[in-house]
Order: sequence, then structure tokens, then C-alpha cells
Amino acid sequence: MPDSAALTIQELAARSHALADETRLKIIDLLTEGERCVCELTDELHMSQSRLSFHLKALKEAGVVRDRRDGRWNYYELDREAFEPLCEYLLGLQHARGPRGRSSKPCD
Repeated sequence: MPDSAALTIQELAARSHALADETRLKIIDLLTEGERCVCELTDELHMSQSRLSFHLKALKEAGVVRDRRDGRWNYYELDREAFEPLCEYLLGLQHARGPRGRSSKPCD
């Protein structure tokens, strides 16, 4: 298994779980364009604020988004650095070798 010094297996699993949801991936996609207010996200995703808050909380707890409050508004943005260990781990799997030196890439 590839070594990911920055995250434990539990942290990798939590991040992966948070990203394994269609709604959360839509939120991530919108946040790639930059910081967004909750009101903008609810409008763009056509969902209630309580449902959106549930998903934003999961992403925040997984460490992939950050929030800030400005007056009565909450703004969210991607924590781009949070994706680096996950990407390193997945890329490590792509290049991992099996027990006899054979490539264990799933697409070979």
C-alpha cells in the first residue's frame, strides 16, 4: 500500500467518503470557481439551506472545505491543499507493484 505521510488511513477514508456523494461533488465543482456564499449555492443547486448545510458540514468535517462568516452570511471555499494527500495516495496506487514485481494497476 502506498505511503501517505500526511494522512492516516482513517483520514483518507473520511475524505473519500465525503467525496463519494453526487451532491457533494456538485458542491466541490461549484467551489472550484472560487468562494461562494451559501445563498448562491442553494440557488445553483436548487436545494434547501438545511439540506445544503448537511452536505457542507460533511465536507468541512472531512477537511476539504473551509468556511468564514461575514455578518450574517457564510462563505465556503475549497481547501485545495486538502486534496494533495488524497491525490498522492491514489497516484501511488496507480504505480504500486504487486507481490512479484508485476504492476497491480487496475487498468492494465
